[in-house]
Amino acid sequence: MSPAVPSYRPSFPDRRLGVGLVGAGAIARSAHLPAYRAWGVPVVAVTSRTVADAEALAADFGIDTVHDSLDALLADPRVEVVDLATGTAGRVELIAAAVAAGKHVLAQKPLISDASELPRLAEVLADARVKGIRVAVNQNARWAPAWRLATLLIREGRIGKVVGVTHLHDKPLPPLAGTPFDAVPHMLLNDYLVHWIDITRCWLEGSSVVAVAASDHRVPGQPDEARNPWGADLRIDVSTGASASIRIVGSATTHAGGCPFWIHGTEGTLRGSVLLGSDRLTLDRDGESTEFALEGQWFTDGFAGAMGELQSAIAEDREPENAAAHVIATVRTTIAAVESAEQGGMPVHPADLELTTAVDSRKTAEKRGAA
Repeated sequence: MSPAVPSYRPSFPDRRLGVGLVGAGAIARSAHLPAYRAWGVPVVAVTSRTVADAEALAADFGIDTVHDSLDALLADPRVEVVDLATGTAGRVELIAAAVAAGKHVLAQKPLISDASELPRLAEVLADARVKGIRVAVNQNARWAPAWRLATLLIREGRIGKVVGVTHLHDKPLPPLAGTPFDAVPHMLLNDYLVHWIDITRCWLEGSSVVAVAASDHRVPGQPDEARNPWGADLRIDVSTGASASIRIVGSATTHAGGCPFWIHGTEGTLRGSVLLGSDRLTLDRDGESTEFALEGQWFTDGFAGAMGELQSAIAEDREPENAAAHVIATVRTTIAAVESAEQGGMPVHPADLELTTAVDSRKTAEKRGAA
């Protein structure tokens, strides 16, 4: 008999907590709210810098309250979780304001992209711990079905110890030229690949990052008006001797692509893919190949998974898997990748960059706060 397949679908407590949404942009409209609607999450209020945008979003999704300011939303007693669907600018202070108001937080990714903000973020998270407030990050790709199941199988030891992780981006890039994303320095490394960096750190937990080497480059056929490079390569080496490689060759011209990945271990191999309907996962072990029938899609189940994990953690009085303290390792790895690219691909050697579990992350943060 084959071992049972761990449950990889989003999970919520019996009572869904009321959500207050901050931000009325494209990601809120296309992913956050459709996911919450599908999974029965009550969004009780919304606010945005542009009130008209918030009103339009509220009308389309049946949200009965539009607040004209963040302060008003934070004062709303129905708001139990604040969903920050905004960019990185000012994010730490938005989290601080929510924590001061006694609200739990789900913050969009990347959590931060400026190393100078790490000390202030640590202060805010320490305050949250004292108050019993949970702060999580919307690393929604952790709940992409193939990636989530792979994570659970690795935790169960189904491929032994991880030896290497490989990702290939075999799909068109999203529109970048002329969008605000094109103004983000090293956008692929600094923002887009954060999901790939984050899931890789989950698969390499229990080690420390010893080297990060990254580069980005313009590719043939890339239009002149596209400011950011469309090609990128990233390598992560960890203390166990395992390594990870993430490669974007450019905006692939294909209608049948996806994002294939390989996770090689000492006792087996996981092969799979995400996006563009390519979702699949196969376990190769002991001379047998097991293909798992997957249910769901990254968009939008991943967004439900991130919110569900936070709400479950609140109900169970524990740290969520996507706790901000856990995601700081993703932030630091991303910052190291950008630093390496700035140095022409020279490896960067971060100090004390441990890929802890969520529980270990909390203990580490508490020790630092007491220091």
